[in-house]
Amino acid sequence: MPLHPTIVITSGEPAGIGPELCAMLGERHRRQPFAARLVVLGDETLLAERARRIGIDSRYARYDPLAFAPFGSAVQVWHQPLAAPVSPGHPDPTNGRSVLSMLELGCDACATGAMAALVTAPVQKSTIEDAGIPFSGHTEFFAARTHTPRVVMMLVGTSDVPLRVALVTTHLALRDVPDAITTQAVTETIDILHRELIARFGIGQPRIAVCGLNPHAGEAGHLGREDLDVIAPALQVARAGGANVTGPLPADTVFVPGTAQRYDAIVAMYHDQGLPVLKAASFGHGVNVTLGLPFIRTSVDHGTALDLAVDATRAATADVGSLVAAVDLAITLAERAGA
Repeated sequence: MPLHPTIVITSGEPAGIGPELCAMLGERHRRQPFAARLVVLGDETLLAERARRIGIDSRYARYDPLAFAPFGSAVQVWHQPLAAPVSPGHPDPTNGRSVLSMLELGCDACATGAMAALVTAPVQKSTIEDAGIPFSGHTEFFAARTHTPRVVMMLVGTSDVPLRVALVTTHLALRDVPDAITTQAVTETIDILHRELIARFGIGQPRIAVCGLNPHAGEAGHLGREDLDVIAPALQVARAGGANVTGPLPADTVFVPGTAQRYDAIVAMYHDQGLPVLKAASFGHGVNVTLGLPFIRTSVDHGTALDLAVDATRAATADVGSLVAAVDLAITLAERAGA
């Protein structure tokens, strides 16, 4: 790996706030360079237009994989043309295939080692679906693309809110969650989390808390049997494998700061059990990390913000903090992997 890793950043839904955030990231890179070569995947014309729209001189350069890029050089663009013109705030399914191509190129570049890490701006899932392409999210897409049987979605808070929350299930309808909570799913989630906290985050002996599925972790079976019959056996397997796990714990108290700070990560059973707590504390500066992939992938903790993107004045006020944090973490993880 080169002295400064190459990080590829997908610009996300072209009608969303992603292109503006990439421009802000480039401006930040000029003033305070990241210790990395930054390459943005997207339509170069669109990226330049949206930068000018919010008053930023983009100074993008065309990405050349064979050219040397010195530390602190301008952000480069890996051109991925769109199929149709873009109206900010109004996604067009015609561009769904182009958005997916960005994800494919970024994924493959990292999986083959051409890039050190992948950072993703938000996409509009419904628009890709409306294009006739089944798509439930980045996490599931990258797992399928790399033939990874299970990955784990983990959100990382800020230094002020040092929470790490990993999920057993991700983008599922709530009515489908209980059937997806199996002993195998919980065991594999804990195994991946434990392994990657050691390997990627440098935590020697991770302390992991595991939430129950039901209120009060099932109240000894009176509020549901899943905690006793499904989750508890998974924790026994994890402990036998050497993991330091505690649970199942009531989700309404495990996130209390005095309790949460005892653990290096908390496992939640479903998306809206764990993520609202972390996002309420550090929204706009948290980072989404996909564990279990054969490469490093981080992402912002927010959506496409179409309501901001539709108006240039409001778009210029968007908070780039989460994208900056995602790039920072990707660089840190890449440097640790290359050490």
